[in-house]
Amino acid sequence: MKVSTFKTAGKFSLLVLSLLVAALMLVGCSGEEKKEAAEKAAPAAPEKVTLKLAMDADPVSLDPHVQLSGGMLQFSHLVFDPLVRYDKDMNFVPRLAESWERIDDLTMRFHLRKGVKFHSGNDFTAKDVVFTLDRLKKSDDFKGLFEPFSGAVAVDDYTVDLVTKKPYGLVLNMATYVFPLDSKFYSGTDDKGKAKDAIVKTDYSFANENESGTGPFVVTSREQGVKTVFTRFKDYWNKDTGNVEEIILAPIKNDATRTAALMSGDVDFVMPVPPQDLDRIKSTDGLQLVTMSGSRIITFQLNQKRNPALADTKVRLAMAYAYDNQGVVEKIMNGFATAAGQMSPKGYVGHLDTLVPRYDLDKAKALMAESGYPDGFEATMIAPNNRYVNDEKIAEAFASMMSKIGIKISLKTMPKAQYWDQFDAQVADIQLIGWHSDTEDSGNFYEFLSMCRNSETGYGQYNSGNYCNPKVDELTLAAQTETDPAKRAADLQEVEKIQYDEAGYIPLHWQNLSWASKANMNTEDIVNVMNFPYFGDLVIN
Repeated sequence: MKVSTFKTAGKFSLLVLSLLVAALMLVGCSGEEKKEAAEKAAPAAPEKVTLKLAMDADPVSLDPHVQLSGGMLQFSHLVFDPLVRYDKDMNFVPRLAESWERIDDLTMRFHLRKGVKFHSGNDFTAKDVVFTLDRLKKSDDFKGLFEPFSGAVAVDDYTVDLVTKKPYGLVLNMATYVFPLDSKFYSGTDDKGKAKDAIVKTDYSFANENESGTGPFVVTSREQGVKTVFTRFKDYWNKDTGNVEEIILAPIKNDATRTAALMSGDVDFVMPVPPQDLDRIKSTDGLQLVTMSGSRIITFQLNQKRNPALADTKVRLAMAYAYDNQGVVEKIMNGFATAAGQMSPKGYVGHLDTLVPRYDLDKAKALMAESGYPDGFEATMIAPNNRYVNDEKIAEAFASMMSKIGIKISLKTMPKAQYWDQFDAQVADIQLIGWHSDTEDSGNFYEFLSMCRNSETGYGQYNSGNYCNPKVDELTLAAQTETDPAKRAADLQEVEKIQYDEAGYIPLHWQNLSWASKANMNTEDIVNVMNFPYFGDLVIN
């Protein structure tokens, strides 16, 4: 009986268990179906607004003070913020400084924006401006730019004075180059025992690999020469700005490949646009092209210390006459540049209409015959192949033209990432460099490209030709403090005339600017003559 009762109970228990399992399965299925239905009914999560950006090269460092170059300043406007910046019409507009006023002949006072955070979470104060200006004056590249300044003084947490050694009319221009660094973040030593604020061009430094700015984007990943990812800073002070949440920057050195990436939709925005592709992009539905005249002078510097032949004025003049500026503009630049005979473009106070390109091959040959090197000579030359528009082709054309007057040039080109270290080391007799005036004024050209090299002041920092004329230095420095506009213009124009007569360098052309993107963004609103696109303000529809 007991056994029989056990079997019956067991069957009943199994039946109940089976019914429970079936019920649970039905409930489970019902739950899954409800979940699926709910998911279908719910609105899809908005996609992240991402800009796929292709440039001819990427930043060489995360340290904004390691190199004075267009590429690093473009980077600075992404990750940091200046005290003031230019708008599209070249007016000064507030950024980290909300307002400013002249206190006396030597002092400009800036009232700083409150509530601004660095990427580290630290608060932005006047101490950070003081720290930054001190560091700029220690940078090999920037100290010449800030030589007129004695320093910055914190009046209180949100007031700072920029003080100059003598009356100086370009303080606001220079404030566009003051991108405050996070003084707490960059102070002390890192886990390698090295000073975090060290400025190191060619080796490891904390600042080369880490950043804490106040800018719209944070660097979230970086593989030099491959890809850099910028993510919108969630605590960015300016809420009335663009809608891009992520930028994926890919350096594409080859012009044709960069254009093809835009045409195929692999990227959304490219800069620069090769001259040969301007019409193609302009006529393509769904794309937009923005261009403007530029003021960046492209030059070749002739190292008079490295190669004795280049110390001969008649040799340098012969080279200037042998170079066909207009021919290169037409054939290599497709007309998208302006042939130059001087550094200052039209509209700058140093510009002289009489200093024009002087191509004359017969004159060049005659000058070589009169020089100390009538049979010619050999020279080495370096140029980048992804820094300026068609830079490699321009260098090849220059070498070919010089061969017509007996100068045999051995040319080596390289990517920008390697080029500037070689340029600084002056490894070649002839070196290519382009320059956009940091102050939108003629004087800046001469301070960096023409003055005698001086490691203490930083003047002549990018004068790799070692051209040195004391009169040029005297006139350039006098112009810094000259308050009479006519006298100042005369001084700067005299500098241009001296360099022209001595062929202190070879001017090539002023490079025009170009950007292209998909049509669904406000590209024209964010670009400018400095070629510092304000990507933080970009809106993608």
